[in-house]
Amino acid sequence: MKLTEAWAKRAEWNKDYYIPSYDRETIKRNTAEAPIWLHFGAGNIFRAFIATAMDRLLDQGISDRGIIVCEDFDKELVERGYRPYDSISLSVTLKSDGSIDKRVTGSITEAVTETDRMKALFCMPTVQLISFTITEKGYSGPLMKKIAEFCLARYNSGAYPVALVSMDNCAHNGEILSEAVKKHAVLLITEGKADEGFLAYLEDETKVTFPWTMIDKITPRPDVTVKKLLEEDGFEDTEQIITAYKTYTAPFVNAEETEYLVIEDKFPNKRPKLEKAGILFADRETVDKTEKMKVGTCLNPLHTALAVFGCLLGYETIHDEMKDDQLRKLVSELGYTEGMPVVVHPGIMEPADFLKDVLTKRLPNPFMPDAPQRIATDTSQKLPVRFGHTLESYLDSPELKVEELTVIPLVFAGWIRYLMGVGDDGKEFTPSPDPKLEELKDYLKNIKLGNKAIDDSGIDEILKDRSIFVIDLFSAGLADKVKVMFKQMITGPGAVRRTLIKYCG
Repeated sequence: MKLTEAWAKRAEWNKDYYIPSYDRETIKRNTAEAPIWLHFGAGNIFRAFIATAMDRLLDQGISDRGIIVCEDFDKELVERGYRPYDSISLSVTLKSDGSIDKRVTGSITEAVTETDRMKALFCMPTVQLISFTITEKGYSGPLMKKIAEFCLARYNSGAYPVALVSMDNCAHNGEILSEAVKKHAVLLITEGKADEGFLAYLEDETKVTFPWTMIDKITPRPDVTVKKLLEEDGFEDTEQIITAYKTYTAPFVNAEETEYLVIEDKFPNKRPKLEKAGILFADRETVDKTEKMKVGTCLNPLHTALAVFGCLLGYETIHDEMKDDQLRKLVSELGYTEGMPVVVHPGIMEPADFLKDVLTKRLPNPFMPDAPQRIATDTSQKLPVRFGHTLESYLDSPELKVEELTVIPLVFAGWIRYLMGVGDDGKEFTPSPDPKLEELKDYLKNIKLGNKAIDDSGIDEILKDRSIFVIDLFSAGLADKVKVMFKQMITGPGAVRRTLIKYCG
């Protein structure tokens, strides 16, 4: 079973593999003649989620054109992962019950690395949307200068309408993209390469929009276990590719079953009917609320809790942590007991249902080998986003009492204990990268495991930092609680576990 032969030799394939019914050669020809969708960023989440959604539209006969992917950063992705396979890939969905769905995806009709070709595509009047999965760092990189130049070419060609859609996992992503493009547009005008009408074009929402989105789907690097399973089936295209930029990819992409994409419905040149593939469309306020629901209550705070305690307890995967009675209760109470009373309800989906999926399907999924050590990266920058809204909402509530919180202070105490770089077994480990790491470690330099009496001043300095905790933990009545929990965790080896049992036993 080879990807390039999927349509021609459909009858010879293992019946567990789904091959769409559309005529792919016709789709390729239609797309080349009048493209509607360009996408920048040829990584795994694009193939596993976005391209697969478009593939469903093609399979239902709702659209007759696919997606052209552009890769300006890691061109090796295209050269090794796309072109040898005619841009066809295998999407492997790894379900929490242990079953696997395998679908051949042919919606990507062309993969482009050449700047001139990208520019020419940008100028096609039929293009309705240009989307991005380039990571948050990409919006401050050199690609944005090119995107501004491509937008200028589209403006000069006829000022055709288009939507530029960030699908990266960052809050207010449409605003981030808009600011990046317009910054370079101003420079082009200043340099005399564009007239003032160009900026007016970018700011006219009947011409150009930058919709906000909320995206959520875990797509880890291609897994060796999945590779072996596919090879046992007779699937041949399983090369594990590591590019010079240390991007991990393969002709197949494996991902979890749960996925969410909410898009602000603002498209001046129409759009594909992606709602028929499960994509949700809403206004900007709703998109923002879904992001806050996910980041502030239903997923990201749980990830942080598992990350710090997973590192302390020596776990290497999140799904193994979910077999731990205390950790499972920790994140359940963090979500249901302390987060849900102040959750931002987006209206378009139920937070309780989202949280239930996280706790019962996503975090325990044995096929998702995500590591607490990876998630623990930059925790000082994540805490204000992941816990700030909840803490402020408790302070603002006439019914709820912030000083009665237990699990959130426990997570904060666990994080400070993690900063010591000593596991619950007494062995040293290296904390994950964090811009504040050295400063924070310095506050704790005189505190050792087994200390009977400690100097609180360093801990106080950490707890006073509102750039981390958002609120004043001292006036809120939480700082002393965090300190008590921290001290319980440093009484000696096994103290972290004993503290977890005390509060989450």
